[in-house]
Amino acid sequence: MTLLRTPSQTVGPYYEIGLCRRDDNELVPGGLELEGQLLDGQGEPVVDGMVEVWDASARRWGRSGTDGEGRFRFRLAKPAPATGAPHIDVYVFARGLLRHQLTRIYFPDEEQANDADPVLAALDVDDRATLVAQEDGARLRFDIRLQGDRATVFFAH
Repeated sequence: MTLLRTPSQTVGPYYEIGLCRRDDNELVPGGLELEGQLLDGQGEPVVDGMVEVWDASARRWGRSGTDGEGRFRFRLAKPAPATGAPHIDVYVFARGLLRHQLTRIYFPDEEQANDADPVLAALDVDDRATLVAQEDGARLRFDIRLQGDRATVFFAH
């Protein structure tokens, strides 16, 4: 009997079993509510992913597993800008990824700072739009599309 070589291990879906049971998504009690969906290339929800947010200015971070509809939620504060516009760094972990992905969330009420931000300025208008959260009533909405139409911009790290 000959054993076949197996592919390298991807991240997940073990988050569903372990890490997602932690409730680390409230960085600032009563803070700004941010929610969104993690979507695959066909626009289908990724139900066993994990999203981590990092506020480097305050040394805060949180994580949220995605639910049965690919949703994640956080309570956070807008960070102080270190360089460029205020933003949150985001790491995405999901099945099928050999390595986590890095992106950013910028704030929609910071138009002037966003226009002057060197990272956003280096992108075309459509790509820039994938990094700015949308106002949704009293909360912010930020959907992450892993690939396909309107895919979120990810950065090398």
